[in-house]
Amino acid sequence: MARAAVPGRLTARLAWRVARLAEIREETPTARTLVLDVPGWPGHLAGQHVDVRLTAEDGYRAQRSYSLAAPADGDRVELTVQRVPGGEVSEHLTGRYALGDPIELRGPVGGWFVWRPEDPEPVLLVAGGSGIVPVMAMLRARRAAGSRTPFRLLYSLRTPAELYYAAELRLPRPGLDVTYNYTRAFPADRPGIPRRLDAAAIAHGGWPPDFAPACYVCGPTGFVETVADVLVELGHEPHRIRTERFGPSRD
Repeated sequence: MARAAVPGRLTARLAWRVARLAEIREETPTARTLVLDVPGWPGHLAGQHVDVRLTAEDGYRAQRSYSLAAPADGDRVELTVQRVPGGEVSEHLTGRYALGDPIELRGPVGGWFVWRPEDPEPVLLVAGGSGIVPVMAMLRARRAAGSRTPFRLLYSLRTPAELYYAAELRLPRPGLDVTYNYTRAFPADRPGIPRRLDAAAIAHGGWPPDFAPACYVCGPTGFVETVADVLVELGHEPHRIRTERFGPSRD
């Protein structure tokens, strides 16, 4: 059923807010999680993202979008940012940006690539590289809600050094199965042959199509398109496959 937009809520989401850095967690040598205090934050759903804006002393502005890494928690939000060489925004956020410093946020943005705790169907999450960020928000939302919805996560990355949220993903969680796929190098204590995520790996680590899972795929554009095509070939219904992608850019 179509619903009319609520002007007050729309205005709140489009407004720029000044956030301040409250905590930093290093994820990898090139990525960090930023915990931000955002007064008046309207809340968000797992899977949504925000716009981030920096303003230089001379008035120059740079803006990028980043996925939210955790479910709503009052006026606090979390972003995990990967440093991109030469990136105007990412190099600042993973470098000079210090506790107490301000930044502007706008959002939340997006309503398709989201998961709600009341959704009953099993969930398949497929993440490539930093595409794990909105997926992690879904895992954390599941835990926070005490949900028993069965989840399976396929996490593809190049090397173990690029693994985000390593300690948290190792924690036992009933109803959650995590499978790692390495494309360049395996962990030293787990020998294997690096390979791209293919149909056999997706069929083995995912849900059978007969289970009618909700599928969420996030990562670089080529990765997302390949995985989505494989899921359809395996028999998953296209309308159950939700994708979020990012392409090459300077930041």
